[in-house]
Amino acid sequence: MDTRTAHTPASALSDTPPNAPHRELVAVLGRAPGAGAETLGGKAARLSEMIEAGLPVPPAFCLTTGLFDLFLRETGLAAEIRAAEARAADTSTIRELIATRELPEAIARTILAAYQDLGRPRVAVRSSACREDSAAQSFAGQHDTVLDVSGDEALLDAVKVCWASLWSDRAAAYRDGTGPAGSIAVIVQEMIQADVSGVLFTVDPVGARPNRLVVEACCGLGEGLVSGRVSSDFFVVDDRTLEVIEEHVRYKVTKCAPLTPGRIGMTKVDAADRNAPCLTREQLGALAGLAVEVRSHYGTEQDIEWAMRDGTLHLLQARPITTHPQDRATDQEHSPYVTRQGDQVQHGTLWSRMDIGEIFVGLMSPLGLSFAQYYQQHVHADCAAALGVRDTGDVGLHMGYLQGHVYLNISYTAYLLGQCLPTRDQRHFTRRFVSEEVDLAAYENPFGAFPGGMEDLRSTLHWVQSTATEMLSMKHRAEEMVSVRLYEFDRARQLDLTRMSRRELDAELARYLGFFHDAHVGYMPYYINAFGFYGVLTELCAKWLGADGDNLQNRIKTDMSSLRTVASAQEIWGVAQAAKARPRVMGIINEAPLEEIEERLRDDVEGLAFWNTQMEPFLRANGTRGRQEMELTHPRWIDDPSYIFQMIRRYAADGLSVDDIMGRSRALADGDARTVLEKLPLHRRKVLETVITMYSLCSELRETTRMSMITSIWLVRNVVYEVGRRLVAEGVLHSLDEVAFLDFEDVRAYLAGDAPEREAFPRAELDERRRLHEYHNRLPEPSLTFIGEHDITRAVRPAADGAHLVGLGSSPGRIVGRARIVEDLVWQADEFLPGEILVTRYTDASWTPLFAIAGAVVTDIGSMLSHSSIVSREFNVPSVVNTKYATQRINTGDMVVVDGDTGVVEVVEG
Repeated sequence: MDTRTAHTPASALSDTPPNAPHRELVAVLGRAPGAGAETLGGKAARLSEMIEAGLPVPPAFCLTTGLFDLFLRETGLAAEIRAAEARAADTSTIRELIATRELPEAIARTILAAYQDLGRPRVAVRSSACREDSAAQSFAGQHDTVLDVSGDEALLDAVKVCWASLWSDRAAAYRDGTGPAGSIAVIVQEMIQADVSGVLFTVDPVGARPNRLVVEACCGLGEGLVSGRVSSDFFVVDDRTLEVIEEHVRYKVTKCAPLTPGRIGMTKVDAADRNAPCLTREQLGALAGLAVEVRSHYGTEQDIEWAMRDGTLHLLQARPITTHPQDRATDQEHSPYVTRQGDQVQHGTLWSRMDIGEIFVGLMSPLGLSFAQYYQQHVHADCAAALGVRDTGDVGLHMGYLQGHVYLNISYTAYLLGQCLPTRDQRHFTRRFVSEEVDLAAYENPFGAFPGGMEDLRSTLHWVQSTATEMLSMKHRAEEMVSVRLYEFDRARQLDLTRMSRRELDAELARYLGFFHDAHVGYMPYYINAFGFYGVLTELCAKWLGADGDNLQNRIKTDMSSLRTVASAQEIWGVAQAAKARPRVMGIINEAPLEEIEERLRDDVEGLAFWNTQMEPFLRANGTRGRQEMELTHPRWIDDPSYIFQMIRRYAADGLSVDDIMGRSRALADGDARTVLEKLPLHRRKVLETVITMYSLCSELRETTRMSMITSIWLVRNVVYEVGRRLVAEGVLHSLDEVAFLDFEDVRAYLAGDAPEREAFPRAELDERRRLHEYHNRLPEPSLTFIGEHDITRAVRPAADGAHLVGLGSSPGRIVGRARIVEDLVWQADEFLPGEILVTRYTDASWTPLFAIAGAVVTDIGSMLSHSSIVSREFNVPSVVNTKYATQRINTGDMVVVDGDTGVVEVVEG
């Protein structure tokens, strides 16, 4: 006999009508005093307590553990599950048993009678396991929830889904070694179609500062926030005064919301709400008051899920916080050094994240950071050696990490490059990586100069020999790198990683990491030599040409035929014209949801021909591009071609010609540069022409071989995500989004060893990385460059008026236009209109197609040689970078003046 509800009177558990045969096994939440977690499950028990305490929880009933146990007995599943558990059967076997077993009529009538009593609204059906939301274990996200359920059949199916989730892989992994599954209840709760949702922590989950309530809020349903797919606002409220003491409003492009009845998905946030805070100060105060009340009721810190509809707040869940914040070491907060150095080095090092390959820009995930550390330990020293550096020094000093960002140690790198003749004077290198925030007048390299004497002679001879070899082999090596890239790309597309064993995956990753090493080492000389010849060109123009030489070096750079990042825009235009010539194909691209276009094209005869003749060649040439390319979590164009389809729509609809896309960059003709050069004496002209030729050659080879480097990262990403899919199947990860919180070295060790998944990837470490990443995500961007340490608490805040910004004018011209804040390329490419002012935090190669139709470009961070500056000059588009706060102080639709000569951006009409 089941005794789980024996001590709770039937009258207290149910208000369901008499036609419910097992009405005593249903509890109306808030009317079940004395019914605890053993009957209601942890989540429902707490919700019931909150309702009893007068807190605003949506009405709900609970199918108790007793009803679940009765279902198992009456269907014979109890014995079958015990047998399956005894033979250690896969948990999917048990889930399948539950999903395919029909509900006994009496149990179904009981559930539907309770649903009728609730008023048959649209409901959220939520699991509530016995051990869930306890002080020891939260089981957050381990069991299933089915949202926006309506109708009898859908409700009964959702109940079985939740029952079966007691044996989900992730729940089994979470309770590993802590005993059997136990029992589970199910909550059926009125669905709140939230305008705003979020979480509130009654204690800072990362820091240890007292009296701080931390709120994260997003538009739409909270599932978008939990999965990390949407941007959220961040607020801190003082729990004594209920006043907002910190606010960080993000630009919000997408939200999670019902798309059709019963179907939840991503959709766009209304334009008027994107820059606005999700909550007013009054609403934050009301929410904070409820949180304090919940904490007082339970006497412990709480993690609270909430939602707001039509200005009314609802509490959806509260659980005790099972982890405790820890103080962060000051050095780790303020210095990129992984291990503390002596005071002179610690406080005198020049750090920069400006233009370091255009692949480390911006905040990186824990996975991205750990992959950057792999690069530092296994690749970067060999890249230095490829430049002719004889002594590559201590690899641990080459790079650093601060608040989720990657920095290059400019001081140590300049010291090592002192072995090479062109950078013997460290200033040639140092000036290249310093933004306007740093004054080098009083700077002294704490590492000094590279030793002279015999050490210097040996280093010089080594550099001369290496450089001579490089000049002789550079073209051939580039051709070989292109050939190898295409071979590896084609080979990878023919492989099925899902069929590989762990050992086979390990061998594949080793192969890809070898290619990753060779591609980066092969690419580095082109990158540095192009930079070196450009520096020489700049100095000679200034010295020999005076006023006539102003910006000549930039005019030379407007020859875009060698820039793959710019050529990709022309190639997308070509694909768009091919689609436009096929009305049926263009119809599919215009009318189908982005995520379905590829499938629909492939399922259509004409669409398949277009895919094979247009999309496949384009993706083979450009498909491994993506934003922030060293960040493994970002899909590439070949993984998700949504952005390409957005640009095809835009280029086709706007009727742009190829001259519109490419001709804008030809405003300064080659003849203009030739006229200037002919004023020089013959010997000086020949020198400059030689430098220009070498710069152009190195730039061309740099852009050609860069695709090898990018492709090698994509190959590594493929293996990591295959591991991620297996971890989701095993319940170690809740979803593929959590791949972001893996450590790359853990992935390598897992593939190379035999450790079980749960042992190789401890849940506690994943959660700690997630919390730290979320903490970094809500901090202001650290400086592009700084000397010594960077204290974020002393970072300059934007002025209140928001009407006038001064940055760095990086591409000349003055233009007036409407601003458009772009946060998410895929979701916003179709919104961007020709001539609008592109305003964003930073750009990389994947943004280039937008430059072809932008009126001007404004970024929060950047320099004269950042991607946004270079490509703006290529397209002859005015650009101002390093404004620091443009995305915070300009709104979409503002009339803005952009002056690329003075670096001033001004809002002239709201």
